[in-house]
Amino acid sequence: MEALEKKLDYVFRDRSLLSEALNHSSYANEHRGDGGSSNERLEFLGDAILGFVTAEHLFKTYPNLPEGDLTRIRAALVCEQSLYEVARRLELGPCLKLGRGEEAGGGRQRQSILADAVEAIFAAIYLDSDMATISRIIHRLLLDHSSVHVVEERRDYKTALQELVQREEGRTLVYELLSETGPDHNKTFTFRVLVNGIPEGEGSGHSKKEAEQSAARDALHKLEQK
Repeated sequence: MEALEKKLDYVFRDRSLLSEALNHSSYANEHRGDGGSSNERLEFLGDAILGFVTAEHLFKTYPNLPEGDLTRIRAALVCEQSLYEVARRLELGPCLKLGRGEEAGGGRQRQSILADAVEAIFAAIYLDSDMATISRIIHRLLLDHSSVHVVEERRDYKTALQELVQREEGRTLVYELLSETGPDHNKTFTFRVLVNGIPEGEGSGHSKKEAEQSAARDALHKLEQK
Protein backbone atom coordinates (compact mmCIF):
# COMPACT_ATOMS: atom_id res chain seq x y z
CA MET A 1 0.00 0.00 0.00
CA GLU A 2 2.86 2.38 0.71
CA ALA A 3 4.08 2.17 -2.89
CA LEU A 4 0.57 2.95 -4.16
CA GLU A 5 0.21 5.85 -1.75
CA LYS A 6 3.49 7.25 -3.07
CA LYS A 7 2.22 7.13 -6.64
CA LEU A 8 -1.05 8.72 -5.54
CA ASP A 9 0.89 11.36 -3.62
CA TYR A 10 -1.52 10.79 -0.76
CA VAL A 11 -1.12 9.00 2.59
CA PHE A 12 -4.34 7.58 4.03
CA ARG A 13 -5.29 8.26 7.61
CA ASP A 14 -7.72 5.33 7.43
CA ARG A 15 -6.07 2.63 5.37
CA SER A 16 -9.15 0.42 5.60
CA LEU A 17 -10.70 2.69 2.97
CA LEU A 18 -7.86 2.00 0.55
CA SER A 19 -8.04 -1.71 1.37
CA GLU A 20 -11.76 -1.73 0.53
CA ALA A 21 -11.13 0.16 -2.71
CA LEU A 22 -8.85 -2.67 -3.85
CA ASN A 23 -11.37 -5.44 -3.01
CA HIS A 24 -12.91 -6.82 -6.20
CA SER A 25 -16.33 -8.42 -5.76
CA SER A 26 -14.87 -11.83 -6.59
CA TYR A 27 -12.54 -11.54 -3.59
CA ALA A 28 -15.26 -10.25 -1.27
CA ASN A 29 -17.53 -13.15 -2.23
CA GLU A 30 -14.83 -15.68 -1.36
CA HIS A 31 -14.05 -13.99 1.98
CA ARG A 32 -17.50 -13.14 3.33
CA GLY A 33 -16.59 -14.43 6.75
CA ASP A 34 -13.85 -11.82 7.05
CA GLY A 35 -16.38 -9.00 6.99
CA GLY A 36 -14.71 -7.24 4.07
CA SER A 37 -16.80 -5.41 1.47
CA SER A 38 -16.24 -5.19 -2.26
CA ASN A 39 -15.27 -1.88 -3.84
CA GLU A 40 -18.59 -1.53 -5.68
CA ARG A 41 -20.12 1.06 -3.33
CA LEU A 42 -16.92 3.11 -3.43
CA GLU A 43 -16.91 2.83 -7.21
CA PHE A 44 -20.44 4.26 -7.29
CA LEU A 45 -19.39 7.26 -5.21
CA GLY A 46 -16.11 7.69 -7.08
CA ASP A 47 -17.92 7.83 -10.40
CA ALA A 48 -20.06 10.71 -9.14
CA ILE A 49 -17.06 12.57 -7.69
CA LEU A 50 -15.08 12.16 -10.89
CA GLY A 51 -18.02 13.38 -12.95
CA PHE A 52 -18.43 16.50 -10.80
CA VAL A 53 -14.72 17.41 -10.73
CA THR A 54 -14.47 16.93 -14.50
CA ALA A 55 -17.63 18.94 -15.17
CA GLU A 56 -16.38 21.81 -13.00
CA HIS A 57 -13.00 21.72 -14.77
CA LEU A 58 -14.61 21.87 -18.24
CA PHE A 59 -17.10 24.55 -17.19
CA LYS A 60 -14.25 26.82 -16.11
CA THR A 61 -11.82 25.90 -18.91
CA TYR A 62 -14.23 26.28 -21.84
CA PRO A 63 -16.60 29.16 -20.96
CA ASN A 64 -17.92 29.43 -24.52
CA LEU A 65 -18.69 25.77 -25.23
CA PRO A 66 -22.37 24.71 -25.26
CA GLU A 67 -23.73 22.03 -22.96
CA GLY A 68 -23.69 19.34 -25.65
CA ASP A 69 -19.97 19.75 -26.35
CA LEU A 70 -19.14 19.84 -22.64
CA THR A 71 -21.07 16.60 -22.13
CA ARG A 72 -19.26 14.90 -25.01
CA ILE A 73 -15.83 15.97 -23.76
CA ARG A 74 -16.62 14.90 -20.20
CA ALA A 75 -17.70 11.46 -21.41
CA ALA A 76 -14.41 11.08 -23.27
CA LEU A 77 -12.31 12.19 -20.31
CA VAL A 78 -13.91 9.86 -17.77
CA CYS A 79 -14.30 6.84 -20.04
CA GLU A 80 -13.01 3.39 -19.16
CA GLN A 81 -9.94 3.80 -21.36
CA SER A 82 -8.89 6.99 -19.55
CA LEU A 83 -9.25 5.38 -16.13
CA TYR A 84 -7.41 2.28 -17.33
CA GLU A 85 -4.45 4.45 -18.31
CA VAL A 86 -4.47 6.01 -14.84
CA ALA A 87 -4.46 2.51 -13.36
CA ARG A 88 -1.47 1.54 -15.49
CA ARG A 89 0.49 4.60 -14.38
CA LEU A 90 -0.31 3.71 -10.77
CA GLU A 91 0.71 0.07 -11.44
CA LEU A 92 -2.55 -0.85 -9.81
CA GLY A 93 -2.87 -4.43 -11.07
CA PRO A 94 -0.62 -6.11 -8.47
CA CYS A 95 -2.41 -4.25 -5.65
CA LEU A 96 -5.87 -5.64 -6.41
CA LYS A 97 -7.45 -8.35 -4.29
CA LEU A 98 -9.18 -10.84 -6.60
CA GLY A 99 -10.98 -14.12 -6.22
CA ARG A 100 -9.30 -17.27 -7.48
CA GLY A 101 -11.32 -17.45 -10.68
CA GLU A 102 -10.77 -13.80 -11.59
CA GLU A 103 -7.08 -14.16 -10.79
CA ALA A 104 -6.77 -17.18 -13.08
CA GLY A 105 -8.70 -15.37 -15.82
CA GLY A 106 -6.27 -12.46 -16.00
CA GLY A 107 -8.28 -10.01 -13.92
CA ARG A 108 -5.23 -7.99 -12.94
CA GLN A 109 -4.95 -6.84 -16.54
CA ARG A 110 -8.67 -6.51 -17.25
CA GLN A 111 -9.45 -2.95 -18.30
CA SER A 112 -12.89 -2.75 -16.69
CA ILE A 113 -11.67 -4.04 -13.31
CA LEU A 114 -8.76 -1.59 -13.22
CA ALA A 115 -10.93 1.35 -14.28
CA ASP A 116 -13.52 0.55 -11.60
CA ALA A 117 -10.77 0.32 -8.96
CA VAL A 118 -9.52 3.79 -9.88
CA GLU A 119 -13.00 5.23 -9.26
CA ALA A 120 -13.15 3.37 -5.94
CA ILE A 121 -9.78 4.82 -4.92
CA PHE A 122 -11.00 8.32 -5.77
CA ALA A 123 -13.96 7.79 -3.43
CA ALA A 124 -11.70 6.40 -0.70
CA ILE A 125 -9.46 9.47 -0.87
CA TYR A 126 -12.49 11.78 -0.74
CA LEU A 127 -13.88 10.02 2.34
CA ASP A 128 -10.47 10.14 3.99
CA SER A 129 -9.93 13.84 3.23
CA ASP A 130 -12.08 16.40 1.42
CA MET A 131 -13.21 17.57 -2.03
CA ALA A 132 -10.24 19.91 -2.50
CA THR A 133 -7.78 17.05 -1.98
CA ILE A 134 -9.45 14.59 -4.36
CA SER A 135 -9.92 17.34 -6.93
CA ARG A 136 -6.17 18.02 -6.86
CA ILE A 137 -5.41 14.33 -7.29
CA ILE A 138 -7.90 13.85 -10.13
CA HIS A 139 -6.41 16.81 -11.95
CA ARG A 140 -2.87 15.48 -11.55
CA LEU A 141 -3.69 11.90 -12.51
CA LEU A 142 -6.26 12.48 -15.21
CA LEU A 143 -7.35 15.94 -16.26
CA ASP A 144 -3.87 17.44 -16.62
CA HIS A 145 -3.08 14.68 -19.14
CA SER A 146 -6.06 15.53 -21.35
CA SER A 147 -5.98 17.33 -24.66
CA VAL A 148 -8.37 18.04 -27.52
CA HIS A 149 -6.61 15.36 -29.57
CA VAL A 150 -7.09 12.76 -26.85
CA VAL A 151 -10.73 13.75 -26.45
CA GLU A 152 -11.39 13.31 -30.16
CA GLU A 153 -9.70 9.92 -30.09
CA ARG A 154 -12.10 8.88 -27.35
CA ARG A 155 -15.22 10.22 -28.97
CA ASP A 156 -18.32 8.21 -28.08
CA TYR A 157 -18.89 6.85 -31.58
CA LYS A 158 -21.86 4.71 -30.57
CA THR A 159 -23.79 7.74 -29.33
CA ALA A 160 -22.77 9.81 -32.36
CA LEU A 161 -23.87 7.04 -34.72
CA GLN A 162 -27.18 6.63 -32.90
CA GLU A 163 -27.85 10.36 -33.17
CA LEU A 164 -27.05 10.28 -36.90
CA VAL A 165 -29.30 7.28 -37.56
CA GLN A 166 -32.19 8.74 -35.57
CA ARG A 167 -32.30 11.84 -37.75
CA GLU A 168 -34.50 9.78 -40.09
CA GLU A 169 -37.55 8.26 -38.43
CA GLY A 170 -37.86 4.51 -38.51
CA ARG A 171 -34.21 3.65 -39.09
CA THR A 172 -32.83 0.77 -37.03
CA LEU A 173 -29.37 0.24 -35.56
CA VAL A 174 -28.10 -3.21 -34.54
CA TYR A 175 -24.71 -4.47 -33.31
CA GLU A 176 -23.90 -8.07 -34.23
CA LEU A 177 -21.10 -10.15 -32.70
CA LEU A 178 -19.15 -11.77 -35.56
CA SER A 179 -16.38 -13.55 -33.67
CA GLU A 180 -14.77 -14.08 -30.28
CA THR A 181 -11.21 -15.40 -30.33
CA GLY A 182 -8.24 -15.86 -28.00
CA PRO A 183 -7.81 -17.02 -24.39
CA ASP A 184 -10.11 -15.77 -21.63
CA HIS A 185 -7.56 -13.25 -20.35
CA ASN A 186 -6.87 -11.77 -23.80
CA LYS A 187 -9.93 -12.18 -25.99
CA THR A 188 -10.55 -10.29 -29.23
CA PHE A 189 -14.14 -9.48 -30.17
CA THR A 190 -15.30 -8.44 -33.64
CA PHE A 191 -18.63 -6.68 -34.16
CA ARG A 192 -20.57 -5.57 -37.21
CA VAL A 193 -23.04 -2.71 -37.13
CA LEU A 194 -26.14 -2.79 -39.33
CA VAL A 195 -28.30 0.19 -40.23
CA ASN A 196 -31.73 -0.88 -41.50
CA GLY A 197 -30.32 -4.38 -41.81
CA ILE A 198 -27.46 -3.26 -44.07
CA PRO A 199 -23.85 -3.78 -42.84
CA GLU A 200 -22.19 -0.38 -42.53
CA GLY A 201 -19.09 -1.03 -40.42
CA GLU A 202 -16.93 -3.53 -38.57
CA GLY A 203 -14.48 -3.26 -35.68
CA SER A 204 -12.50 -5.30 -33.19
CA GLY A 205 -11.30 -4.84 -29.62
CA HIS A 206 -10.31 -6.61 -26.44
CA SER A 207 -13.72 -5.98 -24.90
CA LYS A 208 -17.20 -5.99 -26.39
CA LYS A 209 -17.55 -2.30 -25.61
CA GLU A 210 -14.29 -1.46 -27.38
CA ALA A 211 -15.24 -3.56 -30.42
CA GLU A 212 -18.67 -1.93 -30.68
CA GLN A 213 -17.06 1.52 -30.51
CA SER A 214 -14.67 0.52 -33.29
CA ALA A 215 -17.51 -0.75 -35.46
CA ALA A 216 -19.53 2.41 -34.77
CA ARG A 217 -16.55 4.58 -35.74
CA ASP A 218 -16.18 2.71 -39.04
CA ALA A 219 -19.89 3.02 -39.78
CA LEU A 220 -20.03 6.68 -38.76
CA HIS A 221 -17.16 7.64 -41.05
CA LYS A 222 -18.79 5.83 -43.97
CA LEU A 223 -22.22 7.33 -43.39
CA GLU A 224 -20.84 10.84 -42.91
CA GLN A 225 -19.05 10.54 -46.26
CA LYS A 226 -22.34 9.56 -47.90
